Amino acid sequence: MLWLYLLGTVTVLVIVLRRVLRRQIPLSDELFSKKVAVEYVQSGVAWVRGDGTLGAVNQSLADTLRSTPADLIGKEWYKIFPPEEHSVVRDGYSQMLLVGVYAFDGPGQRVDGSRVWLNIKLVAAADHKARYVGHYCLVQDRTRERELEEQVRSLTAEKKPAPKLQVLVKRSS
Repeated sequence: MLWLYLLGTVTVLVIVLRRVLRRQIPLSDELFSKKVAVEYVQSGVAWVRGDGTLGAVNQSLADTLRSTPADLIGKEWYKIFPPEEHSVVRDGYSQMLLVGVYAFDGPGQRVDGSRVWLNIKLVAAADHKARYVGHYCLVQDRTRERELEEQVRSLTAEKKPAPKLQVLVKRSS
């Protein structure tokens, strides 16, 4: 009987020791590591908190929006889009919540009011306990590409002559 008591005590001690040794990462440390990761990515990246405000913004995205990361942090993320696009963005956000990832192209709005064409990818983010804590907003500035595409379209439209009606006559000999 004594060995059963000792075995039970050892089992309890092992369980307690495992829980002590298994270090849980505090949420604040995890959020800090996300902020550091966002800062070092070359394309535009923002980490958006669960409440919809920007938690971290890298310099590339701030440059695209002609702002500073400090000015963008704390603002609602969908405000980087023009007001007429807010419903489309919110629908994309709903799709991201269902699927986990959602991508779309759309116009963006810089802080000075000018427009920019953006390629957006929304990716859901979870903490170490698989709880939803927000999402990443991966942004690529496609304004220059879009302008070049428009120039090519306009130039090809100017150079194309109006189609001529051709009549093919078969001569019999």
